[in-house]
Parts: sequence; structure tokens; C-alpha cells
Amino acid sequence: MDAGTPSAGRVGPVPRPRELDVRWIHGSPSARHNRDPEIQVHAVDEHTVVLRQNMAVNYEAPFLFLLFGDARAVLIDTGATASAEFFPLRRVVDELVEDRLARHPRPGYHLLVLHTHPHGDHTAGDGQFADRPDTTVVGADLATAWKYFGFDQDPAAVARIDLGGRVLECLATPGHHPAAVTFYDPWSGFLLTGDTVYPGRLYLQDRAAFARTIDRLIEFCERRPVTHVLGCHIEMTTEPGVDYPIRTTYQPDEPPLQMTTGHLHEIRAALDEIGDRPGRHAFPLFVICPDG
Repeated sequence: MDAGTPSAGRVGPVPRPRELDVRWIHGSPSARHNRDPEIQVHAVDEHTVVLRQNMAVNYEAPFLFLLFGDARAVLIDTGATASAEFFPLRRVVDELVEDRLARHPRPGYHLLVLHTHPHGDHTAGDGQFADRPDTTVVGADLATAWKYFGFDQDPAAVARIDLGGRVLECLATPGHHPAAVTFYDPWSGFLLTGDTVYPGRLYLQDRAAFARTIDRLIEFCERRPVTHVLGCHIEMTTEPGVDYPIRTTYQPDEPPLQMTTGHLHEIRAALDEIGDRPGRHAFPLFVICPDG
């Protein structure tokens, strides 16, 4: 194993806290004059990359995650735009993989593409990887994803994806969507929650399932060191309880992307407070939308 790779020098899952003090691209007053890159690339460390799509390309501006192991990498989600011309995800990922292999040569290095759930703003770029060599794209739909993770046999299972010295733990976390998946990375301590938990509007397609998912995530995190809870969007402003309007393409006052396990408890308390009341309910760092 190479020194400095995820598998080197590790004794158990004790992640090193990683700062995420980054100014994310957040659109511009006029999309016509936007000068941000199509994709912002932030290397948390040499093995962990967070990507954000330009808000002028798509207002959803989702976050994607590229994690490198010794044997293969995983890309979690592929963004909101299919066109490689306007959203060159394949090119950016290829460049990052090439740079990684220049520093840590490996023959036949594989790329695995997984998803947090099958909504279009998380899967639109899948087609860019359809003809990529040494690549497996796992469909985000319920039947395909559940079979891949083994959740079709046991929805309560913790699936493990071995990247080579870096093993992700994957949980079925329905509620926002029946096929939603949460990923835990022991190397970084990141809990990647997709649209289940993030600083924004939490749409509950199935409220009971969502509550069970939050309970499960709380219990899961009690037994693992979690450095950051990272969803796939920022929709709140820095003013507590105030979110940006839907389809906003300029968000100059965003809070950080990262949340904490304490916010899981806040979401659970919010669910209890709301009960069965319909409509949207604003809290400091998220909005519960029980009607999905």
C-alpha cells in the first residue's frame, strides 16, 4: 500500500477531522454574466473530492462526491444536467482520476457510479459514463439499486463497498424517496445523506418511513465517528428559518453545506413537534415539507 493512501497506517475507523471552510459557487445576479466554472472542484484531501454544479447551469446546484480507494473510485451522484457541453462531468472526473493515477499508479483502475436516489438532479449525467472504460454505473431506480446493495433481501442490512483500503457503509434510507441511500465513509467520517438531510427543504414522500430513517441514522451515528453530515444541496439562507425561493439562481448568503449529528436529533424533534400537521414548517437550518 502507498503511504498516505486511505489504507495506510490506519487502525480502525478513526477519521481525521477535515475542515470544509470553502466558499461554494452560488450563482450570480444575472445567469447570463455568470463566470463560475461549470463544476467547482474542492479537494478535501487527495483522496476525497466534493463537486458542485454551477447554479447558472441548473438552479438545483447539486453536490457530488468522488472518493478514491486503492483499487477503484466511486462517484456518488451525477448532477442535474445531461449535456457534457454545459456540464462536463465526465471530463472533470477523468482529469481527477488521471491526476490520482499519476501520483498512485494502478493498472485497471475502476470507477463505480452510485446514487443517493433516482431524482433527475442526481442522475442526469449518467449517460456521460455509459461508454467509459473500466466503469460500472449502477442504476438509481429501486429495483436496480436495491439488488446491487442487497437491500431487496434485507432492507435493514448495512452494505459494504470496498474501494481498496476504503470501505463505504451503505444504508437504505427511504422517506424522501423509496430508493434513497445514505453512505458512510470511515476514512473521512462523512455521512453522505443525499436529499434526506441537508440545509434546505426536506421533502417527505413518506413521513413514517422518513422518521424511521432519521431514527436509524441517529443510532448508526452513535456507534461511528461522524465528522460531517453532508447532503446534496444548500437551500437555506444564513437567516435562521429562511430558505431561498425555489428556482433561485443566486444565493449569496448560504450557510455551510456541512451539518452535524446533532441536526439529526433536531430533525427528529421537529417531526415530533409537527405530528400529522400538513404544510411546510421552518426550523433554523431546514424546512420540513411533510407533503412531499
